[in-house]
Formats: sequence, C-alpha cells, structure tokens
Amino acid sequence: MASSTALLSHDWLGACRRSVEGLRGVLAAHRPGAERARETGLAGAGGDRTLVIDQLAEDLVMEQLGGLHAAGARFTVVSEECGVIDLGDGGTIVVVDPIDGSLNAKRGLPHHALSIAVADGPTMADVAFAYVYDFGPGEEWLAERGAGAWLDGDRVDEVPAERRTSDGRLEVVAVESADPRWLAASSDALLEHVHRVRAIGSIAISMCQVAAGRADAMASLRLCRSVDAAAAQLIVRESGGHVAFGGFSAPLAAPLADLAARAPVAAARTQRGLAEAQSLHAG
Repeated sequence: MASSTALLSHDWLGACRRSVEGLRGVLAAHRPGAERARETGLAGAGGDRTLVIDQLAEDLVMEQLGGLHAAGARFTVVSEECGVIDLGDGGTIVVVDPIDGSLNAKRGLPHHALSIAVADGPTMADVAFAYVYDFGPGEEWLAERGAGAWLDGDRVDEVPAERRTSDGRLEVVAVESADPRWLAASSDALLEHVHRVRAIGSIAISMCQVAAGRADAMASLRLCRSVDAAAAQLIVRESGGHVAFGGFSAPLAAPLADLAARAPVAAARTQRGLAEAQSLHAG
C-alpha cells in the first residue's frame, strides 16, 4: 500500500481540472438531443451502452492520467467505459466516471459530473483524494482524507444541521436509481421518513448535496457501482457526514476495482438520518 503522502505528491488535481476543461469543449461541441444521444455501438465495461460523449470524455481523462503515468505515477484505473487498466501498481486505484449523469447530459438537464477518486487500497475506506465537478452549476468539489472537503475553494466545515419536519421526518432526501418500480417498492419507508424527495440523476452530485447540507440525506434505491460513488463518499465524510454501503461487513468495505453494481449507498448528516436513508433501499 502506498503512503498517502507519496500518493498525493502527484498532480491529481491538475489532471482533474484539465479534464474538466476538455470536457467542457466536448459538451459544447455536442448539443443536447441527437448529437449527445449518439452511441458508439458498443457497451462499456460497466454494461451500459456507450454514448459518443462518454467515450470522448473518458479519452480525455485517460490522456491526463497517462501524463501522470509518464511523470512517474503508478496506479490501476477503474473506469466506466474501459474497465480495469493496470498502469503499474495494483495497490493504488484511480476510479473514474467520466460523466456521472449521462442521461442528464444527453437530454440537456443540468446536473452531470466528472468524478475521480484516488485510493491507496481496495475499498471505499481507502480513498485518499476525491474530485467531483458538476457541469450544471459549475461547482468543484474536493476532498482529501483526513484534511477536509472544499467547494469551489472554500472549506466545507460549517454545514447546516440536519432539518426535520415537526413530525420528525427528514425535510429533503435525494434519491437515485429513481425507476418508478423502485420508488413504489420504497414508498412505505419514504412516507415514514421523508418529507420531500429530490431525484437529481447523479449519485455523485446527490451525495455532494448532502456534504453541503442542501439535502439531509441521500439513498440509492438499487445497487450502485464503485465509479458512481467512490469520490463523493469521501467528500461527504470529510464534511462531517456519514456514508454506508449495504451488504458488507463494514459500512465502507465496498470494493473499488469492480464495475459490477454491488451495494446500495446511503449518506446523511447524522447517524440517525443514515439509518433512515438505508431503509429506503428497494431490496
């Protein structure tokens, strides 16, 4: 396992920011609708049909990671389209979602994000650096393990307290994997614990809303993949929030180097809110 100091000596932030600049160009060159809906004809390693903009986005990120590799960084990439690529160190894992919220990007809905996590071990608990860029409002979220979280350069350390209605329900909860079937299956728990629901369409961005206290909790109603949540879960935790992936021996034991949907994820400002968010999982 690489030390955090050695791991973070590489310019991960610079690579992320250069990727964002390239992605802005890709999105600007492909208008919402038919241009962003074009598919490559292939399925990515994560199983979804690959959009042209997904592939272009991943190529840009891989170019930046390739530059870090040329400068001496050694790591393994786990990315939604290309899968797992060994660049010299299986103990250092870089988890990439080039466009989290591809459906939003395709349709012209505002929230879609670049998500990159860098870890010195195999599980969510081992993520040491996290980056999420939301192209809708143009917000940059960062976190470093043990050092804190930042939004657009300002430290996220004065987060509003969890809010509840007079009958004890969480005021605002973001839900993901919001298929009507899964919403229906979770309806009893939603009625019991939640006052208002928001479905943003990106797990990474929904989790960042919890980090800022804009949402009191979030939950994926179905299983999520490592690429969806690896970066944002550290941002939530470094903001003082709580995260749990269901079905493992520990809340943060979900594996990184795996593109299968393995576990539901929940995040909240308090442990009580986290337990309630976990109860929303549709099973």
